[in-house]
Amino acid sequence: MKIVVAIDSFKGTLSAHEACSIVYDRLRSLLPESEIEFVPMADGGEGTIEALTASGSGTICSAGELSGPLPGMKCEGVYGWLPDDRTAIIEMSRVSGLAALPVEERNPLLTTTRGTGELIKVVGEGGAEQILLTLGGSATVDGGVGAARALGWIFLDRHDKDVKEGGQGLTAIRQIVPPSKPISLPEVKVLCDVTNPLCGPRGAAAVYAPQKGATPRMVKKLETGLRNLSDRIVADLGMDICNIPGSGAAGGFGGGAVAFFGGRLVPGFDVVAETVGLREKMQGCDIVITGEGRFDEQSLQGKVISGVADYARASGARVVVITGRSTISLRECEEAGVAKVFETSGQRTEALTTEEASVSLYETVARVADYIRNNDDKDKE
Repeated sequence: MKIVVAIDSFKGTLSAHEACSIVYDRLRSLLPESEIEFVPMADGGEGTIEALTASGSGTICSAGELSGPLPGMKCEGVYGWLPDDRTAIIEMSRVSGLAALPVEERNPLLTTTRGTGELIKVVGEGGAEQILLTLGGSATVDGGVGAARALGWIFLDRHDKDVKEGGQGLTAIRQIVPPSKPISLPEVKVLCDVTNPLCGPRGAAAVYAPQKGATPRMVKKLETGLRNLSDRIVADLGMDICNIPGSGAAGGFGGGAVAFFGGRLVPGFDVVAETVGLREKMQGCDIVITGEGRFDEQSLQGKVISGVADYARASGARVVVITGRSTISLRECEEAGVAKVFETSGQRTEALTTEEASVSLYETVARVADYIRNNDDKDKE
């Protein structure tokens, strides 16, 4: 029997590599006659650097101190590096993300993507031939303006002065000036798992700004600012980004990346799966074990579990999900192609520590192994 372990991170407790390693090691001891392979996965959000560098000869590199999500704040910049095809992996959450801010300091009128732009500049000047930019976990609603400024773009108000950093400056933009000495960037693939447009009821301000600390009044101001930014991009750059699916991702950074870096929005899971060779590794597979910290409706919309299930359907493999908590019904599981779900946290509702999550996952694998044995016996009857 061939088993492939393709698990996402259990956010806040276990990385994808850690989760896959625990399941892999435990299964090898419980099912010694099986051929088992593990492939750490991600959907283009947090954890993508670890998943991609762990899949081959990649490394995690330091870019030194960069601008953080608030003006004047500093963060350690890191990126993933895949030397075989000279690909740099940037997670904007590392320098422009919510995780870097206490709840009381989250304010999308002030937060900026400048640090992500500085990181793009570092890898661009360092010889990257491709950039994979992930947008998950951002603390910003500045339309990518902060990142563009780090690369030499200028955003002027009606007095020909630089507008303020963050979402608060968007309404004041009257002119966009490209860099006088543009940096030669490689192809930028923007890993995005949402289809929200830049503006409107499904746009960046309405849907995502409240998650980043915005009050209803802030949401209105940010919506006005993003519409103004979109209008100025049309007027000054001859490009309409407002209704591009995914342009509203990460506070409008999806659209900004298209306008300012020539970025191409692509489904995050597909890029990760292609890079790690998931389809090839699943050939001849009987069981694929996937999972993440929480299995809910979002998991079935372009996330790792739904993507792995699609690949498994094509190869005829049975899908087993391991998760901390599931809110998916049996009917929804059947429709998604999931044969069995195992929860690791039992009745517990509070967050597990990393050590507790490791022990719980280790213990859960014994139940998974029993399920595999029993179904293997049935298949042989």
